[in-house]
Amino acid sequence: MSINILGILIDFGLVVLIWIVQLIIYPSFTFYNHKNLVLWHKKYTRLIAYIVGPLMVGQLALSLYHCITETEPYQLLKLILIIFVWVITMLQFVPLHNRITKNEFDHKVLLSLVQKNWSRTILWTFILFIEYLFI
Repeated sequence: MSINILGILIDFGLVVLIWIVQLIIYPSFTFYNHKNLVLWHKKYTRLIAYIVGPLMVGQLALSLYHCITETEPYQLLKLILIIFVWVITMLQFVPLHNRITKNEFDHKVLLSLVQKNWSRTILWTFILFIEYLFI
């Protein structure tokens, strides 16, 4: 499998995953009672990390590789967007998920998770579009 195909598969996997999270998983959190959400959330975050972690690391690694081996401007744009997704994830989403895990949340926190996740949804969709456009 070529490295370009692998990159598209990873980008596509992240886009499918983020749209499922945005439209189904995060909104479903509001239907749980507090106790059940805390219990489920601990399991969910552990399991989803097995999927999203390798995809995010793979996407970043391939993007860095492309920026080093190619001189295409779109590769640099893609890397910047990927780094931005990582920063948003670490600064916004890790703290929100930690609040849920520690049972320090209310309905506003759950709604904020959905609202703020639009940024990652749009960014990952745009990253896939860039990759598809320039392959």
